[in-house]
Amino acid sequence: MINYKVIERPEPGVVGGGVKKYYAAIESDGEFNLSELTTAIEKICTVSGADIRAVLYSLVDVAVDRLNRGTIVRLGDLGSMRISLRSEGAETADKFNVKMIKNAKVIFYPGKRLKTMLDNLEYHKV
Repeated sequence: MINYKVIERPEPGVVGGGVKKYYAAIESDGEFNLSELTTAIEKICTVSGADIRAVLYSLVDVAVDRLNRGTIVRLGDLGSMRISLRSEGAETADKFNVKMIKNAKVIFYPGKRLKTMLDNLEYHKV
């Protein structure tokens, strides 16, 4: 069950905030760190915690390396990641230069199981 609260937010892009409206916002129930993830996985399989940690840290290292090359990293039912760029526009392709690239970010696309989970969420106002 997802707990949410209602908060007031200004109108996006309007100087002074424009007409304020109320929106739902997640009320997080905490964090689940790598150590806790390792312990939870260790309880449901026969792999040791040390091996799980080694694999998870290696996953991060390999994913960073591949994303840095421009490769899409697919993680099965978990989803996939890719790099996205934001840049200024140029009048022609010849006038575009690397200094016009302003921002890069990692985009995550949820996989089938995560999409199913999202479709079946239940909400509770707190």
